[in-house]
Amino acid sequence: MSFLIRVQLPDSPGTLGAVASALGLAGADILSVDVVERGNGVAIDDLVVELPSGRLPDTLITAAESVEGVEVDAVRPYAGVLDTHRELELVEEIAADPREGLRLFADGVPRIVRAGWSIVVRYDDGEITRLASSTAAPEAPLGELPWLPLERATVLDAEASWVPEMWRELGTELAATPVGKPDRALLVGRPGGPMFRAAEVARLAHLSGIVAVVLDS
Repeated sequence: MSFLIRVQLPDSPGTLGAVASALGLAGADILSVDVVERGNGVAIDDLVVELPSGRLPDTLITAAESVEGVEVDAVRPYAGVLDTHRELELVEEIAADPREGLRLFADGVPRIVRAGWSIVVRYDDGEITRLASSTAAPEAPLGELPWLPLERATVLDAEASWVPEMWRELGTELAATPVGKPDRALLVGRPGGPMFRAAEVARLAHLSGIVAVVLDS
């Protein structure tokens, strides 16, 4: 079974290699490594690893944190497709079929930022309309979204009163970005965390800006 493990580690030579060795000794096979954020001597990395049947994901935490200075932010099952050119492929797919662009965008974003789901919404004179959803997005009608219209990409307060109870029970981290204009936005949910980092929010903003140009051209 594959898992996504997010780690904070000292941004120094050899530390990531030490983590990889520790995970290997625990029986984990590392499938990919993505640098999420880096600064102030600390790196945030996402590692997708595969564990043999019968091994508990807790072993990943124990192994990674056996390396000095390393902290595990989160571990969760991962069933996404590993692809280092995910953004480019998604933009190409949308450009080839712009009529389905918002649906393709909503469905593709969770694989890119390793989230659970995403929804494209429109704000029109106080009313919220769902324009597109990923396959795993919650189907319940959206109520009040007080953060719309949205001027810039941001992390949303996951405990705010507008957040549905089920999302809160699942510990869903939330981020949103405008799609070309403040009254159209992409809402992204990551049940169980980890929290969205500034670099991930910036990545969402850039991708959304490119997609908006493609759709409106």
